[in-house]
Amino acid sequence: MNNQAYRLKSLTEGNWFKLICGASYQHLPAIRSLALAYSLAGADCIDVAADKAVISAAQEGISVAAKLSDTQQQEGSIKSKQPLLMVSLNDDEDPHFRKAEFESIQCPADCPRPCVKICPAQAINDFGVIDSLCYGCGRCLPICPENLILTRSYVSTPQTVIPWIEEMGIDAIEIHTQAGHFEQFHRLWQTIYPVVKQLKVLAISCSDAPDVIQYMRSLYALIAPLPCPLIWQTDGRPMSGDIGAGTTHAAVKFAKKIIGANLPGYVQLAGGTNGYTITKLKSAGMLKKPQNKINSDGINNKKVSGVAYGSYARSLILPTLEQLEMLGHEVNSPTKILENNPQLLQQAVKQAHSLVTQIKTQVPQTISR
Repeated sequence: MNNQAYRLKSLTEGNWFKLICGASYQHLPAIRSLALAYSLAGADCIDVAADKAVISAAQEGISVAAKLSDTQQQEGSIKSKQPLLMVSLNDDEDPHFRKAEFESIQCPADCPRPCVKICPAQAINDFGVIDSLCYGCGRCLPICPENLILTRSYVSTPQTVIPWIEEMGIDAIEIHTQAGHFEQFHRLWQTIYPVVKQLKVLAISCSDAPDVIQYMRSLYALIAPLPCPLIWQTDGRPMSGDIGAGTTHAAVKFAKKIIGANLPGYVQLAGGTNGYTITKLKSAGMLKKPQNKINSDGINNKKVSGVAYGSYARSLILPTLEQLEMLGHEVNSPTKILENNPQLLQQAVKQAHSLVTQIKTQVPQTISR
């Protein structure tokens, strides 16, 4: 079974796992390490920002994982084929595509700096926001006592990404959209349509809204027929999975709504997903089982096909990455490379594996070793 078929089989079986590095997250060492650890742990897809350096960092991590997987068995790892590489685009302003910013010289000397404590990415210091670390979660905005923190939003440029699909081996594209953005989505679709035939997967990420089902139907009417599988990503409570158990409820509720609409395509959760998501899906009877019947397209629209994890998945590995960062004095020191530290690599893979196997163990797989 080739790499594409192997990964897409996870969708049909209902145990698809996607790592979201973040549409605005650009910390290259962390992205490389995340891609490495979650590739070894058995992730099916890794979703990154539409940035050439970020894509290269993720590819490097995936490549190292493939080499390690071929030569040795890491404790807690799954020997498997490489994950698909996905790039995220947006059709208009979107919270995933923004950065926080402020002028630190404007901060009062006696400010308690609550922004530093609340930032999950450790992107704020005495000098302001570290741009590459910020992924736009927005938690710092309401907590600033002086209301000094602003956001800088941007819309991705698909014209730049199109050449990379073949040049850099991008497997999939995810489009972030919202109900009411049909014209914006249409413009973006017209731009990327010539290269859609080269994709292995197309994903559309959308937040819940009163008219979201009608909107999603209109999108499907626009893009069908497709030469590749379609994933509907239910963006429940964006960038919040690391906050607590309750954040997963919105994603599960939205997924149930999409499943009930019987839209063509696969349904995958995101936005607030965490260590409680699979338990919640299981109790709601929304996970696929081997005996579940599928339709003529190979899709069971009554069940969830997979789960994507972002901030929660990153938070699991963060302590290990912090240990890695403390090694060596030089920024590019070889000691700061994850695979050069077997103990930390094993630790990172074990942490990643603990999350991946929550969904992978729901539907047994035969994995060659």
